[in-house]
Amino acid sequence: MRDLHKSSVLGSKHGSLMSWRPQYRSSKFRNVYGKVASREHCFDGIPITKNVHDNHFCAVNARFLAIVTESAGGGSFLVIPLEQTGRIEPNYPKVCGHQGNVLDIKWNPFIENIIASCSEDTSVRIWEIPEGGLKRNMTEAVLELYGHSRRVGLVEWHPTTNNILFSAGYDYKVLIWNLDIGEPVKMIDCHTDVILCMSFNTDGSLLATTCKDKKLRVVEPRSGRVLQEASCKNHRVNRVVFLGSTKRLLTTGVSRWNTRQIALWDQEDLSMPLIEEEIDGLSGLLFPFYDADTHMLYLAGKGDGNIRYYEIGSEKPYLSYLMEFRSPAPQKGLGVMPKHGLDVTACEVFRFYKLVTLKGLIEPISMIVPRRSETYQEDIYPMTPGTEPALTPDEWLSGVNRDPILMSLKEGYKKTSKIVFKAPVREKRSVVVNGIDLLENVPPRTENELLRMFFRQQDEIRRLKDELSQKDIRIRQLQLELKNLRNSPKNN
Repeated sequence: MRDLHKSSVLGSKHGSLMSWRPQYRSSKFRNVYGKVASREHCFDGIPITKNVHDNHFCAVNARFLAIVTESAGGGSFLVIPLEQTGRIEPNYPKVCGHQGNVLDIKWNPFIENIIASCSEDTSVRIWEIPEGGLKRNMTEAVLELYGHSRRVGLVEWHPTTNNILFSAGYDYKVLIWNLDIGEPVKMIDCHTDVILCMSFNTDGSLLATTCKDKKLRVVEPRSGRVLQEASCKNHRVNRVVFLGSTKRLLTTGVSRWNTRQIALWDQEDLSMPLIEEEIDGLSGLLFPFYDADTHMLYLAGKGDGNIRYYEIGSEKPYLSYLMEFRSPAPQKGLGVMPKHGLDVTACEVFRFYKLVTLKGLIEPISMIVPRRSETYQEDIYPMTPGTEPALTPDEWLSGVNRDPILMSLKEGYKKTSKIVFKAPVREKRSVVVNGIDLLENVPPRTENELLRMFFRQQDEIRRLKDELSQKDIRIRQLQLELKNLRNSPKNN
């Protein structure tokens, strides 16, 4: 008995260590494996951007794959229909309206042909991709959003509300855009340095951010109020992800010994992490991905080829290591397919699109649960957030929260959303948020823009001079008429 007790004490003492070894628990995801697509199902010949910004530079949905590319003068990205695999021609049309490098791109979760991009040129732009993809270069965005005074590093769509977009700039501000009117409607101004990552909880009522000031914050997005804040002295946070509706957060970062580590937090108390785990001694950033349907967490290292995956439980030790997908080709970033775009007949529970810069290659990697049966596996595909928004922008802005509208992947999950994007008509040129005009002092961002501004001002000066001289002539005419009236015999 004593030995038994001793071993259980040891077990609990080293619980965090033991969670790394595969424990033989009954888990349906214990044997999940990663399967790389064959070469003809990859996307080849893509000049992936060489930008060192820590983003994925890739966004994917059930119809299109978008990748930020290396380009001279301005920024551009490719949009390729998913079925168009294989080699991409060097002159393949691009989305190329930005004046600076594109730093992030995200598909609208409810309208499959609408994509948001942000750039070093301080703008956020909304693009409408034609039905079968691009036939020629696209330079005109349906909406150009100016409000940040420095480059914009991140964009995120609200998870349950249509047409609400968040953008985070190097001016340390997060702007909330209502695309129905094409204006920023709120500003979150609680950060003291560059925002590294933004993540929403399931209903979008909370926003978690990591920042270069080494703080993890949980913010109420409409008021901009910081509900919880952690100063991560020992765990330098990089990325954060909400673990669905479990009221938990997971962060990846660097320990004081410069090893990569992850930490699990209670969203209502960030004073101490629930657990901290060291991963390895490599230096690349760790990107976390969470699948709320399977409770699986994937950790992919930037600059290495590994993807580790875990199951997350509600009780200690919280994290159970499952397995590791290994590949010799390092990844620059990873796109993730939304649930409704997966192949349920192959028991696929997650799909990555891996950017292999050296080869100019995008490689799909499917995470598969091995099953013998050919039928639909209800237990690994619960109802999942679908392609219909739960709220309008006005409802959400007025304080309403609603859970996502769920869909079954069993039947008709290929149905496309009926929502169409209508770009607002905008006349006014000032953007006032929290009483500050955001556009008042936005400086020109590139030489081209400076020249354009100069020529615009020259035209304006010319127009005003013309107007002045016309008015001078009119004034002289009126003065003459007045004089004539005074001198006319009738008035004597």
